[in-house]
Amino acid sequence: SPFIHDLLAMAAPAAAAANPLCLPNISFQRALNCARGPGGHRICSGTMGLARFTRRKTRWRRVRSVLCVAAALVATRRQRESVIEAEENLLHALDGIRGRGRAVSEQQLQKISEAVEVLESIEGVKNPTGSNLIEGRWRLIFTTMPGSASPIQRTFVGVDAFSVFQEITLRVSGDPRVCNIVKFWDAFGELRVEAAAMIETGKRILFQFDRAAFSFKFLPFKVPYPVPFRLLGDEAKGWLDTTYLSNSGNIRISRGNKGTTFVLRKEIPPQDRLLLAISEGQGVEEVIEELVAVNPTKKSAELGYLAGKWHLIWSLQSRNANWLQRVTTNFPSWQVIKADSGRLENFIKIFPGIALRAEARSELISNQRRDVNIEGAALEFGMFRIPLNINGSGYIEVVYLDNKVRVTRGNRGSMFVHIRNGI
Repeated sequence: SPFIHDLLAMAAPAAAAANPLCLPNISFQRALNCARGPGGHRICSGTMGLARFTRRKTRWRRVRSVLCVAAALVATRRQRESVIEAEENLLHALDGIRGRGRAVSEQQLQKISEAVEVLESIEGVKNPTGSNLIEGRWRLIFTTMPGSASPIQRTFVGVDAFSVFQEITLRVSGDPRVCNIVKFWDAFGELRVEAAAMIETGKRILFQFDRAAFSFKFLPFKVPYPVPFRLLGDEAKGWLDTTYLSNSGNIRISRGNKGTTFVLRKEIPPQDRLLLAISEGQGVEEVIEELVAVNPTKKSAELGYLAGKWHLIWSLQSRNANWLQRVTTNFPSWQVIKADSGRLENFIKIFPGIALRAEARSELISNQRRDVNIEGAALEFGMFRIPLNINGSGYIEVVYLDNKVRVTRGNRGSMFVHIRNGI
């Protein structure tokens, strides 16, 4: 079948190594031998012999295809496990390293170097600069520091109290850039050093620093970084080779033109980590706690922020949740909050052509809470509606809200995660 053909094409080397039955010459010869006796004489003869040989050959091809698919799947799984193990070995080697490598023993450095070399030999994404996985904000977790390291590396990178990031934007905007960021403290500010970037090869990014500034929370303006990049000429230029980019897009190893090695992990925004946790089915409540602590919308229950169409993607029902929530928890559900009146409409798609629709009015009682009164519901069968005697009152507390994700807690303790419709 086309599926089997494509799978074999992708995993042919691994499959052949894992199962010699996948080699065409060997399999054909074995099929041919099935039609001969010990002395080389044909067992079958005439039309009947040819028919038997053809049937045996066809059956053998089917068996061989199944065996090759199984071998390919096993080989692919083993390769994936070896990559995961190699990444875990690197992260384990970095445990307890202080100053992102400033205070590291020879033994620790040797262990880290070996783990880096293993991942570089595996290669990961073949053309990292051509992949969207390289885009985004990366947290620096380790770097070597040769004598030629930049002043920023020597001054800031080794301070554990600071966070160091690298932002790469190559295709998202029309201005490809590489930005190095030193974040001092949340309440203090950051240093941002930016460079214009250009892709040279599948692994190399050329860059030239062109601007930098301190941003302090207590000042309404930026303080220029005291380095005249325009006067530096070639000293402001450099390159960055990505020698390993994980297929998950979470780990990156890069080497700079001054001989420095960098190990970085993708910095995933909290709301994206929540969506990832929901898709993986684990750690959702822990990420929600982190989101609640950094809620960017202080008046999250006001209609100016809350109104719109929301799709329910996750819920945790409390023990005393009402029967309707428990029964419909696994069905696709949307909620529309009207900007002019604050009325709520819940729409639950039970089966194709069958839905449950409930309406309620809401009233603002605090920055994060709205009272909710259910005023009616109906079971819809296409054009037909069967009214249901459903009513009740309570409240919803919007504990997190941004332009993409909403987390609410009901008066009975249930938790709900919605995303804006279409996002």
